[in-house]
Amino acid sequence: MKRVGIIAALPGELKPLVQGWQSLPVPRKGEAAWVSRVHDVECVAVYAGVGSEAADRACDIAAQNGELDAMFSVGWAGALSCGIHPGSAYAVNEVVDARTEETFVTNFPVHQEVGVPFKLVTTDHVVQYAEKRQLAGRHKALLVDMEAATVARFACSRQIPFYCLKAISDEISDILPDFGRYTGPDGRLHLPALLAHVAFRPKYWPAMLRMGQNAKTGALAVAGALAPLMSGH
Repeated sequence: MKRVGIIAALPGELKPLVQGWQSLPVPRKGEAAWVSRVHDVECVAVYAGVGSEAADRACDIAAQNGELDAMFSVGWAGALSCGIHPGSAYAVNEVVDARTEETFVTNFPVHQEVGVPFKLVTTDHVVQYAEKRQLAGRHKALLVDMEAATVARFACSRQIPFYCLKAISDEISDILPDFGRYTGPDGRLHLPALLAHVAFRPKYWPAMLRMGQNAKTGALAVAGALAPLMSGH
């Protein structure tokens, strides 16, 4: 039986995908894992929090019951271009680590009609509009997240295929609060504190409302795109 690891940061990113899957034990609070077995493929989906260290833990959880044959980094990402919109799942061709400048090529083929790789850049913090523009120009990337490069590095170290499938949570010009202030060292997002902060700052309301809707439609899009891909590994 082939084993596929599916790594996310937050529970909402996996919610539509893991409906009906079997829950697995995890080492600590703020993490969760599920398994599904269809024909000769076992899929293990894990979230463990935001950032590189949490993604490392999630990868380890996915691999704890046996070697993996492929890895997927899935979930939400910020748009670095006004031409990228919520509602769709985007197959990423290259992941760039902004800190180390490493580039990881995924196993998704480049779309022939586009002709250039669809790039995502991974940072170690949540970025705002000005930095989004800088990242887009420097790396020619269209998306930004905080975990994909770590998952890619894990897959590379084991010489297994790596895939990255992301949906848009926030558009390039959205005005958002500093999520980093409300994320613990373990990568857990402290949502009540964040929402309390936002409640008294109307400038964040439009983007936060859009983000909530984008998150739901994006997670559904990713789950729908994953279904045929998982059965092929």
